[in-house]
Amino acid sequence: MEATLESRAKRNVVVLVLAQAVLGAQMPMLFIIGGLAGQSLASNVCFATLPITLIVLGSMVAATPISGIMQRYGRRAGFMVGACAGAAGGAIGAYGLYTASFPIFLLGSFVTGFYMSAHGFYRFAAADTASDEYRPKAISYVMAGGLAAAVIGPQLVKLTADAYVIPFMGTYGAIIVLNVVGSLLFFALDIPTPPAPRADSPAGRTRWQLITTPRIAVAVICATVTYALMNLVMTSTPLAVVGCGYTTGNAADVVTAHVLAMYVPSFFTGHLIARFGTQRIMAIGLFILAVAGGVALAGVALENFFVALILLGLGWNFGFIGATTMLSEEHSVEERGRMQGLNDLILFGGVTLASLSSGGLMNCSGGSPQEGWMAVNIAMVPFIALAGASLIWLMLRPKAQTA
Repeated sequence: MEATLESRAKRNVVVLVLAQAVLGAQMPMLFIIGGLAGQSLASNVCFATLPITLIVLGSMVAATPISGIMQRYGRRAGFMVGACAGAAGGAIGAYGLYTASFPIFLLGSFVTGFYMSAHGFYRFAAADTASDEYRPKAISYVMAGGLAAAVIGPQLVKLTADAYVIPFMGTYGAIIVLNVVGSLLFFALDIPTPPAPRADSPAGRTRWQLITTPRIAVAVICATVTYALMNLVMTSTPLAVVGCGYTTGNAADVVTAHVLAMYVPSFFTGHLIARFGTQRIMAIGLFILAVAGGVALAGVALENFFVALILLGLGWNFGFIGATTMLSEEHSVEERGRMQGLNDLILFGGVTLASLSSGGLMNCSGGSPQEGWMAVNIAMVPFIALAGASLIWLMLRPKAQTA
């Protein structure tokens, strides 16, 4: 029986790794071209990153409904809805480019956000059928699927960005294909739908009781800060690279290095968590994020961009996977839909604010791209301090009070 359960868990991980690789490739594509396309369509350059902000806003809005769909109808249904939204968002975005309409392009970005929200649940789905021992490794392996996405996405941008007279039209066509093909993978997913609650079933804790549980609260804070800061910096990176005199190809290469750094460590992050514990790995992640900001502030040579973004990806990996593992250990099956939806609502709310701030800081906080890039990285400081303080607070609490 245990062998059967372990086999199912590993099969699900394989499916989710492939989904992360194929469907996930659209995320670096959108982050590379979103700001550049927005800059070409927007009447004010301060709104250049608004398309990326709308993707994240769509993710925030969709988090609770998609979590509810998965709780009621299963993971497969939720993931299929996400893939359909990704294809629809790509089609609307392409039409916005064709008509040179910034509002239509923004609508496509918002719809795409529904895919991004479903994409965020891959990590939780990996834990559903995994044993306690295998859980951090399962989450880590699924996140590692982004390694292929990190290569596929930027290379597709290089191949498709200028394939048509209208820049980036071909890229959005490729995004549609990725969603259609990737959605077929979910037919192989084998995750039981949670049983419908009976009248005498335990209801579990309320959202307020969950979010005020110390380990859950700290996990949500650290996940939100690491993801938001990663988004804050990565959103502005293509604009900063091109603004500092480098090419779109250089920007794609920097983003490729960043996304590789986000996912390559996932092959061993789960093992590190199992050996050293979630709190230490999260703390290391926050420290690496701080170092990334320091490297970015040191200069705008192409090497600085590469090193800063690689460190940014590595810090995100440790901080985010650590926080996800901690959160997955702290709620029951009955509370799964409630807590995961709440977590991603808060998470993408923070990422939305970061993405919205990114364009303003980059384009409107100084007289040059260099000054804007400095402002983006300085903005990381208070949030790293907040997450670090919350983690220290948790570590200092007596174990009996932390549980």
